[in-house]
Amino acid sequence: MNLRRVVVTGLGALTPLGNTFPEYEKNLLGGVSGAAPITRFNAEKFKTRFACEVKNYDPGDYFDRKEARKMDPCTQYALVACDEAIADADLDLENLNLDRIGVIWGSGIGGLRTFQDEVVNFSEGDGTPRFNPFFIPKMIADITAGHISIKYGFRGPNFVTVSACASATNALIDAFTYIRTGRCDMMVSGGSEAAVTEAGIGGFNAMKALSERNDSPETASRPFDKDRNGFVLGEGAGTIILEEYEHAKARGAKIYAELLGGGMSADAHHITAPHPDGAGASLVMQSALQDAGLQTEAVDYINVHGTSTPLGDISETLAIQKVFGEHAYKLSISSTKSMTGHLLGAAGAVEAIASLVAIKNQTVPPTINHFTDDERFDPNLNFTFNKAQQRKIDVALSNTFGFGGHNASIIFGKPKE
Repeated sequence: MNLRRVVVTGLGALTPLGNTFPEYEKNLLGGVSGAAPITRFNAEKFKTRFACEVKNYDPGDYFDRKEARKMDPCTQYALVACDEAIADADLDLENLNLDRIGVIWGSGIGGLRTFQDEVVNFSEGDGTPRFNPFFIPKMIADITAGHISIKYGFRGPNFVTVSACASATNALIDAFTYIRTGRCDMMVSGGSEAAVTEAGIGGFNAMKALSERNDSPETASRPFDKDRNGFVLGEGAGTIILEEYEHAKARGAKIYAELLGGGMSADAHHITAPHPDGAGASLVMQSALQDAGLQTEAVDYINVHGTSTPLGDISETLAIQKVFGEHAYKLSISSTKSMTGHLLGAAGAVEAIASLVAIKNQTVPPTINHFTDDERFDPNLNFTFNKAQQRKIDVALSNTFGFGGHNASIIFGKPKE
């Protein structure tokens, strides 16, 4: 099959580092932490009392009150990021074939706030089943793609991928496939999550997955640091407009980068723990390279999954060294979760955008909050600690790994004629 080229023509971001793509880009390169005490609810009795929340967000700035009440924050965040990306791509919807534009979204959980609130309201009542008629449509993860298509009239393929923290990357790979095989001209893709709730924090606390560094939230996410003790929960959304190259060229679109390939694999090991040798992580990166038709030496930067957990950071680093060999020491590596926290199902989208920021600016975003070296990591690897680094970046790879052993990686390249 003659596969078509796929490029990025629009970006939108609503993140703990900023409520627009330019704000996110600026703070990402500036090494800003998005972590702070939780404001969504009273977290006084929780083991972890901080998170990377979206800040200064008021639904009334984007939706009328009646409309907002029909959507969980997970969907609201997605629509805000989509509005920005569609405007950024300069899409003239009246003159595009909407039958050939689809929406493939990613979310690991979906409407957790809605689910929690409805169950709490029922349990605190007299047993009479009084539920919001929008309970189910607000809660189900797939509804976000539906809302996006309804708002803009996109009639192409429409669904949501659910693979925990790999969800948005899986969505991007699926969207990429629909375009490269000629079934669509354009796809709206990305991911959103809004899990900073009592159930979200409490559930991850029970798993001992979250950092409990309540005395210093802004330094709690410490990928590759000896004293890392868990991830910081984040929220938000990222949207990427993917478009067939000739279609984009014909309408004079600006092009951020080309999506070169993607890979998927499973650890087949444990429901939450990564494979200790990074077997699944190795396989997914090899798969992405093969799909892109690239040798390991072509990759300049890896935006790692890098959650700041004791086991995960080690297994991913071992996988990188196994796949890239000597070239691993010429790569730049960084974990932007040190700034954004872990956006779960949306992580793949906001980190894909971080990879695009790196290519656009020829600058590697930093891994902030490095204080103490861990002897288990090779000191000759470049983790881009604490400060962004300028370098030539033609190709960037982004990794995402999810509970259940789901792995997904995508590769972007500097745009070429």
